[in-house]
Amino acid sequence: MGNERHHTPRLLLRGGLVIDTAPHPVVHPHTDVLVEAGRIAAVGRDLPLDDSDTGLEVIDARTMVVLPGFVDAHRHLWQGVLRSAAVDASLDGYFSRVLGDLAGRFTPADVHTGNLLGALDCLDSGITTVQDFSHVQYSPEHTAAAVEALREAGIRAVFGYGYPVFDESARQADWVRKARTAHFPSHDARVTMALAPVGPSFTPPEAVREDWLLARELGLPVAVHVSAGPVAMRPITALREEGLLTAGTLYVHGNSLPDSELRLIAESGGAVAITPAIEASMRFGAPMAGRLRRAGITTGLGADAVTSAPGDMFSQMRAALMSSHFDGDRDGGGDGDGLALKAADVLRMATAEGAAALGLGEEVGSLGVGKRADLVLLRADALNLAPVAHDPIGAVVTAAHPGNVDTVLVDGRAVKRGGRLLYANLGGVLAEAHRATERLGASSP
Repeated sequence: MGNERHHTPRLLLRGGLVIDTAPHPVVHPHTDVLVEAGRIAAVGRDLPLDDSDTGLEVIDARTMVVLPGFVDAHRHLWQGVLRSAAVDASLDGYFSRVLGDLAGRFTPADVHTGNLLGALDCLDSGITTVQDFSHVQYSPEHTAAAVEALREAGIRAVFGYGYPVFDESARQADWVRKARTAHFPSHDARVTMALAPVGPSFTPPEAVREDWLLARELGLPVAVHVSAGPVAMRPITALREEGLLTAGTLYVHGNSLPDSELRLIAESGGAVAITPAIEASMRFGAPMAGRLRRAGITTGLGADAVTSAPGDMFSQMRAALMSSHFDGDRDGGGDGDGLALKAADVLRMATAEGAAALGLGEEVGSLGVGKRADLVLLRADALNLAPVAHDPIGAVVTAAHPGNVDTVLVDGRAVKRGGRLLYANLGGVLAEAHRATERLGASSP
């Protein structure tokens, strides 16, 4: 059994240091958050408390930072069982070892274990929503296992149905149609579907057109990796010329794209997910956060691949912030060119903007009344955060780490309390992960 998800409790988070993130991050000291029916019902100081209301649980948040759950806008969850398997690998080495060798050995059971472990890792560090770019769909059974694990973990997810990079035979439109019908009922808003094709940078135009038309047929958003080549040097232009450039598309990375391509993304209503730790370690190109900010593009942050980089959002925020300072000082003269970000910009990317990038901005990412109660409580009295009052937003971005995560709510239900993940069979998942690692041979270089 996984998380127990019975009735949705009524909760009052009392007296926390609340950070909302929309329209811009702002701090509200000594503030309450009321949660009813899985949504935020009220935010304010000294919300009235009826002592006779026995159905309301009050959580003392006076030593907590309360903020929206983090949104990971790009991650390959199935690689949860391959943690740190390619830390020193180049991009080519990652493609060869992880996607070319190990991925093809994954059984549906391995995908289930990887997705479940990865989703629980997200929740444990305060990530309540994840875009799972799952390019390991070797069979319908692999897909069923991946989606089942997302629901079992209790995370909010956009499941990106992706084709294996090195197995053209697995690019089956009927499998996508089957998955859409079988695994994504309209009443389940917590786990939804996108199409995650290989895309114009890496596949011929005829395949791109087939994939984009399939997404239109099924009413699915598209998430796609983009770069300048090797097939299309101007992939966004290529989509426009084919009549496939549409709003709601999530483009991933794009470090090598010129500004003219970024302008097309902005004009089309697309968004970009960047993964600054991976992009730096695998040398994708210059940092993207500042360029995207200047282009006016909605930007989310992602961990991408735990094979090679940290999986928590605190690490991604720091990587984005520090690399943007480098990007903002291109000539080394110290004045910058307006590209460097502030901590508040990065926190917004990790929450409200990431949610908007996934098409979930009306539901999660900030503390607006009526939004889903996906919340994170950090211990503000921890040594690495105290005293947090100087600059709470800066402290969350530059000083916090997963060990500070005390409580995590998804739809108003606790998936972590008192620093402990509430998944009932965590030991069993870890044992399965170790067995999968041994069977896959991932521990041997």
